[in-house]
Amino acid sequence: MNQTIILGAGADSLVAARVLARAGISVLVLESGRVETESRDTGWVAPEIVRAAGLAPSLLKLERADPWASAPLPEGGRLDLWQDMTRSVEAIRKLSERDAARWPAFCERMAPLARFLETLYLQAPPDLLGRSLRDLIQLGGAGIRFHRLGREGIEDLLRFATMPVSDLLDEWFENDVLKGVLGAAGIVSLCQGPRSGGTAFRFLHHHVGNQPGVFRPPLSNLRAALAAAPGIEIRRGADAARITVREGRVAGVVLGNGEELPATRVVSGADAKRTLLALADPAWIDPELARTVRNIRSRGVVARIALALERSPHSPTLIIAPSLDYLERAYDEAKYGNISRAPYLEARLSPSANGSCSVEAQVQYAPYALADSISDEMQRARLGRLALETLSSQVPDLGPAAVENVLSPRDLEERYGYPEGQAEQAEPAPDQLLWMRPVPELAHYRTPIAGLYLCGPGMHPAGGIPGAAGYNAARELLKDLKSR
Repeated sequence: MNQTIILGAGADSLVAARVLARAGISVLVLESGRVETESRDTGWVAPEIVRAAGLAPSLLKLERADPWASAPLPEGGRLDLWQDMTRSVEAIRKLSERDAARWPAFCERMAPLARFLETLYLQAPPDLLGRSLRDLIQLGGAGIRFHRLGREGIEDLLRFATMPVSDLLDEWFENDVLKGVLGAAGIVSLCQGPRSGGTAFRFLHHHVGNQPGVFRPPLSNLRAALAAAPGIEIRRGADAARITVREGRVAGVVLGNGEELPATRVVSGADAKRTLLALADPAWIDPELARTVRNIRSRGVVARIALALERSPHSPTLIIAPSLDYLERAYDEAKYGNISRAPYLEARLSPSANGSCSVEAQVQYAPYALADSISDEMQRARLGRLALETLSSQVPDLGPAAVENVLSPRDLEERYGYPEGQAEQAEPAPDQLLWMRPVPELAHYRTPIAGLYLCGPGMHPAGGIPGAAGYNAARELLKDLKSR
């Protein structure tokens, strides 16, 4: 049966499925039940992806928080940063005349770099050693766009690849709270601190798709819209147990109940380690590649906590990152296997009609591998108390609050299949990005097993750009079919 099976029903898997189906390929999506169906997607949704997936623009709902960041101030009050740059300048001016004067120039300096990344993210990463005409054309196009950044932009981009975000912000600003809010964007989901190399690039990653002066991604209903749209078959509760391979080529997928589904191609939204070393027989890949895949870093450091407040603090996004020093100290504890006693916390607030408020909080740094041995229940209780204490200490007028649910990195692994609780599958550090994501041998979405492709957030361009990896993987598969 000439069928393509898509493993997983995340945004990337669903985009890949719809792009392939619209190209006339028979597609079956297997949803195991380990997907975050209740959550919104975080990140810029490229118009190219919406068009390629055949999704009616009216079905896609984007939420851009305004203010996009609210941070408590040590002396009371808060710093609000807005979608409107003028309003942000006025808010910053209350803290520092110098920083307010520099804010527009800083934002305009970052914007073209983010636009350059947009073009890199909507295609497979360039093969720096490729010799085919297609590789040379792609490299030439990237080189032309890179050259158009001008001397200043080129120097900035090259510096950001290895630069700590703390160094970047210290060059521009003096206020601790402003630098803390911006610096936090450089360490999201990383087991690193703001003084770690390459975090300036991570900061820029979160600017992609935003207007100048906004350094947090929007939310969307991309997954829900894709799943609801007609045109692809989704088989729910179908847990893939094994990818069958015969003579080096994909032959099908065996489900947990023993049923075997034939397929000529499989596109996996699972991480590379699970796909190649657990679902497929690792004997089909080179032992050296197997060793490299086993060493992909997937250090989860984020816990997700749902809270209920009796009244809303009147801010859609609350960020607890008082300074770069605060963030670095939080990381110091996590790198030794301890839950930070003063973590970086970012919360999305959803007020209800009766004045109460539900909160989705991400608490970082809560490492997957803990130095002290405690039960899962004790860890959840500790994380819940920590979230409440952190918010209460930074927001004095918070009012009564209660913990509704806690997902530690281990819970995220068990519930959603995130390796070590890392939602981006492979840690988005400099040595695991672009043409090295997750490892150079797999960066173009193909695997050594003919007909087996990877499309999850562990692939280029990493998390925070929902659907992009699936879009790129599907296009590479279609190129392979065309070149036969």
